[in-house]
Amino acid sequence: MKNRYIAPILLGAGIAAVLYSCGTTIPKKAVAVTNFDKAKYLGKWYEIARLDYKWEKDLINVTANYSLNDNGTIKVDNKGYDVKKDKWEESIGKAKFVKKDNIGMLKVSFFGPFYAGYNIIAVDKDYKYALVAGESLKYMWILSRETTIPESIKADFLIQAQEIGYKISDLIWVKHDKTN
Repeated sequence: MKNRYIAPILLGAGIAAVLYSCGTTIPKKAVAVTNFDKAKYLGKWYEIARLDYKWEKDLINVTANYSLNDNGTIKVDNKGYDVKKDKWEESIGKAKFVKKDNIGMLKVSFFGPFYAGYNIIAVDKDYKYALVAGESLKYMWILSRETTIPESIKADFLIQAQEIGYKISDLIWVKHDKTN
């Protein structure tokens, strides 16, 4: 009697896992950048601020380097210095566009078939500063091509983030030293 329920439960769990792994979500009030230029976004970015979570806990000097893979996906190389462990940490993953490659809505994977949302919701015309939303209000990053960001850009990004629903008082402002 109990065995007849196992297959539907496993099937349901499998479908849920596949849907979750699609990583197509974006916070309700956030909108991904349109007319996005993938080529301009590639290269090295410095993490200026983030909402902290376990994979980046205690990291300073955090960078993200994006490059094109042969198969058209984007290689994601995240690096940061763990002050508690006194060593560099690095995670390499891949990103794919969710819709078209001119919409800043991507899904990123560092762990096999599991993807998470990575949504560029603001970028300046020169692609020097970016505001990135994760798949929910738990994940957000402010990025810059340099280790600093102008106060006016920072203020604009914080206003936009707050309007979406992010708790900007929880942001971690990332330290960068001269060795990075």
